[in-house]
Amino acid sequence: MYNVTIFGIDLVINPVAFTLPIGENGWTIYWYGIIIALGFMLALVYGYLNAKRLSLDIDRVLDVVLVATPVAILGARTYYVIFDGEKISSISEFFGFNGSGISGLAIYGGVIGAVVAGVIMCKIRKVKLFDLLDLASIAFLIGQGVGRWGNFFNQEAFGGPTGSTWWGMTSENVVYDFRINGYEIDALAHPCFLYESVWCILGAVVLHKLSKKRRFSGETSLMYCVWYGFGRTIIETMRTDSLMLGNAKVSFLLSLLLCVGAATALVLINKNIKTKEKQAEYSDMFKDELAAELAADAVAETEVSDETVEETAEDGKED
Repeated sequence: MYNVTIFGIDLVINPVAFTLPIGENGWTIYWYGIIIALGFMLALVYGYLNAKRLSLDIDRVLDVVLVATPVAILGARTYYVIFDGEKISSISEFFGFNGSGISGLAIYGGVIGAVVAGVIMCKIRKVKLFDLLDLASIAFLIGQGVGRWGNFFNQEAFGGPTGSTWWGMTSENVVYDFRINGYEIDALAHPCFLYESVWCILGAVVLHKLSKKRRFSGETSLMYCVWYGFGRTIIETMRTDSLMLGNAKVSFLLSLLLCVGAATALVLINKNIKTKEKQAEYSDMFKDELAAELAADAVAETEVSDETVEETAEDGKED
């Protein structure tokens, strides 16, 4: 149980939703898992409703999803274990078979795992990769936006002090973290889970609208990288529980690289498209001018021919 205060509202949060009477100690179901599953289901619904709009066969897309999903979970867990420095002594411990399930997942690891598996499955099932990535990128934002609320129930993914007496949150986990980091333990923390949730949901709306006017396959997925990468870069500067690589925040570095790289690719690709459009425009103009000249020549030749015929006829009359 957590005693939480957020924006002046006092709440008592129980991370456990319910316990099923299975086994000796029962099977504990956490709100974190339920919310992650809800985000996943909403992402699937979006994909199902919009696959046809992107000229994708929904049956083949589901085949890709069925393989990419477990790989994404494996990637999320592996990423977390590597950068958190968590010591794993067995496969059972890695998957949480000795406890209450897998704990410790990282979104970036899940995205990387899903993309790698998706690329392979798209090749096997003959699905257009970049169109699927465009669809998946918006679905990712929906899943991430909803799934971040799982962090709220676990009281994690928060940041340093806000400096405000109202804006922010506190709980036993915040106090513990602030004590370790040398902050005032009665200060309010940035609700980073909320920032990211709002950013992702807003991004899903924006990218959905822009995807209706995309100029090339893969454009929406590049926009996702820019949107999410930019937001996550800012949010990571606030967080106190980030995964680290030495003294650097891993997700900060990866987000910045993702944002800059995708933005550069978008600029270069759109510039290339504009160049080709101008070339096509000039080519069409040239074709129109050539057609006009040919038409004029044909008319002139016809007039000359008519004059010749008339002259010949007049000569015949004189004879």
